Amino acid sequence: MLNWNELEAKSNPNAGMTPEMMSNMTSAMDDTTDVTQAVDSGDHASPHGQTGLEGIAQGAGRVDVSAKRIINATADVNQLLPMKYTWAWEKYLAGCNNHWMPTEVSMQADIALWKGRDGGLTADERAMIMRNLGFFATAESLVANNIVLAIYKQVTNPECRQYLLRQAFEEAVHTHTFQYIVESLGLAEGELFNMYREIPSITAKDEWALKYTKNLADGDFDTSTTKGAQDFLRDLVAFYVVFEGMWFYTGFAQILSLGRRNKMTGIAEQYQYIMRDESIHMNFGIDVINQIKIENPHLWTEDFKAEVTRMLKEAAELEIAYARDTMPHGLLGLNAEMCAEYLHFIANRRCNQIGLAELFPGATNPFPWMSEVIDLKKEKNFFETRVTDYQTGGALNW
Repeated sequence: MLNWNELEAKSNPNAGMTPEMMSNMTSAMDDTTDVTQAVDSGDHASPHGQTGLEGIAQGAGRVDVSAKRIINATADVNQLLPMKYTWAWEKYLAGCNNHWMPTEVSMQADIALWKGRDGGLTADERAMIMRNLGFFATAESLVANNIVLAIYKQVTNPECRQYLLRQAFEEAVHTHTFQYIVESLGLAEGELFNMYREIPSITAKDEWALKYTKNLADGDFDTSTTKGAQDFLRDLVAFYVVFEGMWFYTGFAQILSLGRRNKMTGIAEQYQYIMRDESIHMNFGIDVINQIKIENPHLWTEDFKAEVTRMLKEAAELEIAYARDTMPHGLLGLNAEMCAEYLHFIANRRCNQIGLAELFPGATNPFPWMSEVIDLKKEKNFFETRVTDYQTGGALNW
């Protein structure tokens, strides 16, 4: 069973560290961690690290684990072993063990409630559900595009790439989830999947994130320069810290609050699986960010930290605007102000994980039940549905 707090503490060695502690740690790193350092592992090495498409250097020496790096490594990126970052491999295994498919979840109760005319769902609840689904339907695709078109090529470590392949598949499963929901409920396909181009609060978030993918997708992008490496870090913050680590949680709270009231329970169950996946995605991204900082301490300058802080503030404002748009009157014991406080609480947690000062000191969690949803094992009748921490095949513990 995945435990939220334990998972963050285990997967993020810098979680809980103050910015001063982080600064002391990185400044103590040897100067040999400069981003332009290259370790000779054979011919055909590019100046900014391996891509996996280089020619085969016949007779080249075997890879030394010390030559492996997140970015700009010259060690052969096709060689998984010897392994350097076991945390990346552990997350890959966790993702495989937590495999699920949306079609395994029954939607019959949701269909009856959605199509019913007995007042089971209010107009505000229906509007929230539609906009919630509208954001997630394309958000998962944007995250997948960022992995495949921007991040994967720049990561020069094979165990991290292995996890990225698993994450890309999970993003595909999440996109499948929204197709399955739309088909099951008989929703207007064009309306829901086009909301990112029709609803201003959704457009604003997606446009904010897309600019980072576009930057990395430039054919001349190069992490061997300080600017390029910082651009890469900026993209990681945008997608792992903001998109998956902050923005998704308003949507999770909305749908899971419905599920707590025995409404749209099929969608709520699928969101629990998605949230479980996203917690590992986010923690992987934060591990990568922190490892790059350790290996390249000169990137994490005061100016760059100030820029990242501004990014997080902008992201918080965009998400609060989205919350007000989706819940103009409040519902399900939620309102936009509570969501803003929750977002501030989450943002502080993310700042702590990447070594920044809290943005919103004193923010508290207005939804303590969200931790329960994530942390507690759900006792369910296996023949009616599957428990949220169900694991596959040989990973089962009987």
